[in-house]
Amino acid sequence: MADHVDLVLGQWHARRPDLDVSPMAVIGRLSRLARLVDGELGRTFAAHGLDRASFDVLATLRRSAPPHRLTPTELMRASMVTSGAVTQRLDRLEARGLVARTPNEHDGRGVVVSLTEAGFELIDRVLPDHLATEDRVLGALSAWEREALADTLKRLLESLGDS
Repeated sequence: MADHVDLVLGQWHARRPDLDVSPMAVIGRLSRLARLVDGELGRTFAAHGLDRASFDVLATLRRSAPPHRLTPTELMRASMVTSGAVTQRLDRLEARGLVARTPNEHDGRGVVVSLTEAGFELIDRVLPDHLATEDRVLGALSAWEREALADTLKRLLESLGDS
């Protein structure tokens, strides 16, 4: 069975047979897969009134050690959110009563961010749905295939400095 990437590869082979376009087979599929997975996860987050960045902030706080408090810098490093996005997300999450910012007792100029009771309850409701979506997305793969793919992607990420 052929997919869109096979079509693109065939077109390149026909127009530029002198080039090895095999990297496109992997990168093209990773790119297409990322878009499709983002859409699936986005629908799950939206069902709970969240987006990916907000989920990442809440999940990062939830998986941190009790009392689930981090500085904005720690949040940025531990989540998949950029520094500008952290401030924007914190403003929105705080306005919704899901996180609270308090002065940092170790650094008078900084703040720490913690989950509120509502934030804690929300992330605990969202996480099972999120995991079910991920499991559904990976449904075509066996447990062995999932593990092999995870290991392969980890090796690739590490080779690019993502450690």
